[in-house]
Amino acid sequence: MNSPVAAGKAQSDAGTPVPDAFFADLHLHSLFSDGTFTPEEVAERGSEAGLGVMSLTDHDTVEGCARMAQACQALGIEFVVGAELTAEFKEKEVHLLGYFFDPHNAALLAEIEKFQAVRKNRIFEMVERLNKAGIALRAETVFELANCRSPGRPHVARALVQEGLCATMDEAFERFLKKGRCAWVPKCKISALAAIALVHQAGGLAVMAHPGLNHCDEIIPGLAGQGLDGIECFHTKHTAKMSKRYLNVAARLNLLVTGGSDCHGHSKGKPLIGGVKLPGVYWQKLKAAHQARAGCGGASLGAAT
Repeated sequence: MNSPVAAGKAQSDAGTPVPDAFFADLHLHSLFSDGTFTPEEVAERGSEAGLGVMSLTDHDTVEGCARMAQACQALGIEFVVGAELTAEFKEKEVHLLGYFFDPHNAALLAEIEKFQAVRKNRIFEMVERLNKAGIALRAETVFELANCRSPGRPHVARALVQEGLCATMDEAFERFLKKGRCAWVPKCKISALAAIALVHQAGGLAVMAHPGLNHCDEIIPGLAGQGLDGIECFHTKHTAKMSKRYLNVAARLNLLVTGGSDCHGHSKGKPLIGGVKLPGVYWQKLKAAHQARAGCGGASLGAAT
């Protein structure tokens, strides 16, 4: 696990001192996708971890952002609207984090609805494959457990455990749900360039999530040349060496730097909030970049209302 710490009194682009203890977590999930915490619980745990800025980045939904914004405001935490989109570039899967976009943008919401419909159909297909393998799981059970518009494989795994068909989520993935297993169904992905354009037209910034997990560093320059705004250099599964490498990549390609715990509550082991703390200087640069774009005719700072 990687926990970057700012050294000394950093300076923002505007020259304003950034306190040593000012940290952000810009990659968090709630029960509105495949996390297990409510937005309020995410905010509360972030406050306990000493975070100054948080972003909720649920998969293919902004449903929890309004509640998260309200909870953060009550705790004195700065909040920025976010979401995570699964995309593809040159046959490589990439996850894109959108920040600061207008959560009411009609074009964005229309595309998100399409993503959610695909997710629901994927659940039906995974359950059908499980049934053909002799595993008596009902799709309705998965949807009831998920209770959200963005169901995914973790919900199928949790349903298998709930119904006594697997002992643990790890077993569910290993036996049935990981790539190559009988119930694995590939994701339907949007073009990465289309996803970047979608975030931009909604007034936001587009960042590549956890590049160290994608194993496709060779596509980063191409994406940077096509509008990618930043890369997530700090992540729970990035080693210190990996983070350093991506900091160098960001500097070379003039990309913004972000970081986050990618916390899913108890869905993927122990809660991770506080394990990765992005130093405030990087947050200030991200925010300044958005404000500069907004000043040129883009949308204002993303906020849920």
